[in-house]
Amino acid sequence: MAYSGFQAKVHEIIFEADTRAGKAFDVALLILILVSIGATMLETVTSINEDYGNELIIIEWIVTIFFTLEYIMRIYSSPKPIAYIFSFYGLVDLLSIFPTYFAVLNPSAKSLAVIRALRLLRVFRVLKLANFLIAYEGIRAALRESRNKILVFLTMVVIIVFIVGSLMYVIEGKNGSGFDNIPVSVYWAIVTVTTVGYGDIAPITPLGQFFASCLMIIGYAIIAIPTGIVGAEMVNANRNKDISTQVCSNCHREDHRKGAHYCYNCGENLRF
Repeated sequence: MAYSGFQAKVHEIIFEADTRAGKAFDVALLILILVSIGATMLETVTSINEDYGNELIIIEWIVTIFFTLEYIMRIYSSPKPIAYIFSFYGLVDLLSIFPTYFAVLNPSAKSLAVIRALRLLRVFRVLKLANFLIAYEGIRAALRESRNKILVFLTMVVIIVFIVGSLMYVIEGKNGSGFDNIPVSVYWAIVTVTTVGYGDIAPITPLGQFFASCLMIIGYAIIAIPTGIVGAEMVNANRNKDISTQVCSNCHREDHRKGAHYCYNCGENLRF
């Protein structure tokens, strides 16, 4: 299907922040997001809801209708609508309008409208806060590069808590200390290794207390490991400091170098 000049203009306003119209649109969008989140939070306050419940509902529907029209326009103006729909921001945009409509059937679902807070991630691109944008992209890149290491680390933690939980059931299971079954014992191990320590279950035998002490010490090491993994990737990340607000119409990646003509991720022409 041919891509018209009008669609390109709408795309420039909705997806980009390089023009005055695009920046004004996105700033207005961010204001509406904050208004919507505020209305959702205030609606849960009983005294405010009793006095201003109808007004808050009206505000919520106005914002939702605007977001719905905006979502439709994003699909219309995207050269590859399917790519946008299944992109991260496409899914966030869809989820941001879903709670209000679903609340017609299940009123409690309205509180899920706070998902719209994820849309505030666009503030770095919209307001061109370069230092914040670089920091955001650096953290995202570090998490992306360290995901395999973190997955291996989490797998090891799961194995540890299952082994220790099973041992604690064997040691403490018949002593009336709360380790009534392996799932409960694993729950205790998770609470202990994360250093939360609710105190609802505690070992009473010397051997059980010994294993608990070992798990607590392991817990302190476990807290430091993910920080070190992500921190190392952030140090190693060589991010370009001159980032534009250009959005790829194919894969919807945003962190392109200023003046780039092609997407670094998929090779799509950025100047369609």
